[in-house]
Amino acid sequence: MSESLAWIGIGSNLDSPHEQVQCALEELDRLPLTQRVAASRRYISRPIGPQDQPDFVNAVAALRTRLTPLALLDQLQALEQRHRRVRKQHWGPRTLDLDLLMVDNQQYSHPRLLLPHPEMTKRAFVILPLAEIAPDDFTLPDGRRLATLVEQLARELADDDLRPISA
Repeated sequence: MSESLAWIGIGSNLDSPHEQVQCALEELDRLPLTQRVAASRRYISRPIGPQDQPDFVNAVAALRTRLTPLALLDQLQALEQRHRRVRKQHWGPRTLDLDLLMVDNQQYSHPRLLLPHPEMTKRAFVILPLAEIAPDDFTLPDGRRLATLVEQLARELADDDLRPISA
């Protein structure tokens, strides 16, 4: 099987979110047939959906993998379960959220998985960390340049929507 580059969105707002994200980054490097090749710095973001929950800690990681998209999704969901992820409320609080954002520049449609992630371009907490670790000429499957999305988001964001965490 050939090797692919997968992009993973990481988020947490429960049970020590900074530690949850750090632990997830380390665990992503230990997935079978997979190696983490990059990780963004962490950001604090306000929750999407219900606002009666803590802010999130977010990051994006790049993985080299020989897993298929569905096999990688299974590994990510198993990792969420090891972090006691409970799905009680749509866009609700969570110990760990791992979103498979893209695999190479593929478009992929399956009842369990759509690639690229259908909401990723609307989420600053995905696009800005992704831009830190993606190549300068990174282009989405629909042809849009990542740099253009970053410029657009920078104009739209309020100062407290997304804040980088000092290293």
